[in-house]
This record gives sequence, structure tokens and C-alpha cells, in this order.
Amino acid sequence: MPLLTQTNSQYYNNSNAGNYGDYQYVKFTDIVNQFIMAYVGGDKIISKTKRADVAFHAQRALQEFSYDTFKNTKSQEIEIPPSLKMIVPQDFVNYVKITTMGPNGTELPLYPTMRTSNPIAILQDGDYDYTFDGSGKLLTASESDTWTAFKTASSASNPSNAEFEDELHNASVGTRYGLDPQHANKNGSFYIDNIKGFIHFSSNLSAKTVTLKYITDGVGTEDDMIVHKFAEEAMYKYIAHAILATKSNTPEYLVQRFKKEKRAATRTAKLRLSNIKIEELTQVMRGKSKQIKH
Repeated sequence: MPLLTQTNSQYYNNSNAGNYGDYQYVKFTDIVNQFIMAYVGGDKIISKTKRADVAFHAQRALQEFSYDTFKNTKSQEIEIPPSLKMIVPQDFVNYVKITTMGPNGTELPLYPTMRTSNPIAILQDGDYDYTFDGSGKLLTASESDTWTAFKTASSASNPSNAEFEDELHNASVGTRYGLDPQHANKNGSFYIDNIKGFIHFSSNLSAKTVTLKYITDGVGTEDDMIVHKFAEEAMYKYIAHAILATKSNTPEYLVQRFKKEKRAATRTAKLRLSNIKIEELTQVMRGKSKQIKH
């Protein structure tokens, strides 16, 4: 039975542009159904298992592969408000990179700052004692003095991480012997408050366009639960090993066999999804022959 059910006209004239290119993916429900059909049965490797068990291990496989195998990233673009804060996306797990828009739509990288944060600010009375509410709960402020001072700094006094580095050297040494390259960036800086779910930006990024690229676990919504065909076999091996490893009376040699097959299939999927093109690699390697004059 062919997998393509649309004609060329139906595909190219589709009003839902989000479905373009979906042939490269397999739906999560198809992964579960095809695994049960191929691996579960009286004369199969797994004689009997529940569909719920297959679905659970398939979700775990999808989550694990989303982190370091699929390399699929989502993105959001916003204009930084005066509060200098961006709410992390609902399905956010970790960020890949954050950039600001430069001339002609180019992306200029932003780097995390390690010299400030938004700690929990405990409220104190005139004698510097902690304050509590009627139920004995410790009272805290909505924003810390550290974050308030950081976000109210003007662009002139807080332009970049490079200025922080300069200030640190002047204060501690008295002479500046050189800039640490990790702080040599004038585009701006950020840090992520994972507890409250905000990304905080330096003041020179106010009203600028910022793009967040991040990864998710692949099970946030039904539309996310898809598997690239290059990783389909790795999904089956992961599910099979997980089920065999958790079933009682399973021969150990069988568990170890599928453990090795899972590793091999995952390694193959990573190589395929790395998407290395010889022409692109050749173009990059041309710069290796460039002489650097001192």
C-alpha cells in the first residue's frame, strides 16, 4: 500500500502550509502500531505486552531522542518590553541559543552573564529581622534589589559583558591586562530564572527584537509527537529493549542483545540526522589553507 495518499495538485495547493514536508516523519501512533505488529505476538521476540506499556516506552524514547538525536529546535521571536523579561515557552526544556536581530536581518549571538541573577529577596524590618505573615510564612519581594539595579542601569553604564570585564579588572587589579574572550561581546547578555520561568536581558536590549531557539521533549502536543524516518529503527530498538529489560524471566542474553542493537541503531540515527553534506564541508575547509599573518 503506497504511503502517499495525496496527488501532486492536492499537496502543492494545500491551504495548510504547515503540512509541507511531513513525508519525512512518522506519526507516534504509527510507531506504536507498527511495533506491536512487528515485535509482539506468540511467535515474536515479545510474546505478550500491553499497548499502554508500548506507548509509555515510546514516549520515553521520543523524549530521550529529542534531546540529542533529533536536533529539532523551536523558535520564538519577540520585541523585548521595558521589563526586560521574556516568558519561557510552555514546552521549554532548555535553550539552544538566543540572538538579537542585526542589520539586514542577521542574527547576532547573545551570551549568558554569570555576574548577576534574580535571587529570592527576603523582606526585613527596620532591625534587619526577617518578616513573616500571619501563618508564619517567610515574606519575599516580587523582585530582588540585584535585578532591579541590573535592569535600571542605562545603556551607557551597562552596554555589554565586555564592560563588566573591564570594571572587574579595574576594581580588583587596578590595571587592565586584557579582555577575557568569553566576555568580548557587545550585543548584550541574558540569564534564565528557571524557578520563575523568565529570561532576563541587559538594558541595552530594550525594544530590540530577540529570537529564542530552544528544545522540547517532543511530547508536549500531538503535533510534536512525530519521529524522523532516519530514527524510526532506533525507536523500535529502544522500545524493545525497554520492555524486555522490565519483564520478569527474560533471558539476560536477550536483554543484552537488544541493548547493543539499541546503541547501534541510535548511533546510526545520529549519523544520518547530522546531515553532513560533502559540498558544505568542502566549502568550510577552504578556510584552512588561509595564511594568518602575525
